[in-house]
Amino acid sequence: MATQREVSSRIVLNVTETADLVFAIAVASGHTPARESLTATIDGEPVTLRELPDAHGGRLHRLSAQPGELVVAYEATVTDAAAPLPTSETDLLVYGRPSRYADSDTLAATAAAQFAGVNGERELLTAVSSWVGTQLSYVPGSSQPTDGATQTLLARQGVCRDYAHLCVALLRARGIPARLVAVYAPGLDPMDFHAVAEAWVEGQWRVVDATALAPRSSLVRIATGRDAADTAFLNVLSGRAALGSVEVTAVADVLPDDDLDQLVTIA
Repeated sequence: MATQREVSSRIVLNVTETADLVFAIAVASGHTPARESLTATIDGEPVTLRELPDAHGGRLHRLSAQPGELVVAYEATVTDAAAPLPTSETDLLVYGRPSRYADSDTLAATAAAQFAGVNGERELLTAVSSWVGTQLSYVPGSSQPTDGATQTLLARQGVCRDYAHLCVALLRARGIPARLVAVYAPGLDPMDFHAVAEAWVEGQWRVVDATALAPRSSLVRIATGRDAADTAFLNVLSGRAALGSVEVTAVADVLPDDDLDQLVTIA
């Protein structure tokens, strides 16, 4: 049974040159929020956002912002479990290939050496999550936005997206389709947008979060894609806009325990 989750985000940008912006902050369309609000203002004046469909139920919101202080605020109450979306053979092919931040081809030899004796999808999922969690240290500010899985492994530290990219790359290198998911994460500390991996195991997408910073069963999907290039909360397509602040909240009426040996899907 799904718990009630209250999620919100508030993003402030200083726009210095008319900018074409795309936000990915609304919960995915697999949910039907009991309450939802999305607003944008420039210097206090309302601005129109246009909704665009994204992969796997994602919802993008695009706007053209004139110079000034842009504030985008989102709130939702989620009480239902997400409706599962179909996965095609093409999806599995796409999520089995190397991508910009999940360079599974570069890490193929490392994955083969480290997990050579692991048999079975479920066992491999557990082994990869456990190994990444023990190899990396969670250090805010330690990585660059352009770092991929190989850089993360060499540095042995990073944040949630780095953990997720390394999990995705290693799983793909061992023949398991895997992808990145941006989520709201009740229980996360420090609170922020969160990134986890999903792997195709036993015919379903299963959550992999090597950070173990939030219970997987409480996550709320925002965006899904090959890696962070597909799931960023903000893309500046043209113009200039500097990030002023980001505030995220996510709470659940019940925060469950998380048995890391169990298969979990995002609900």
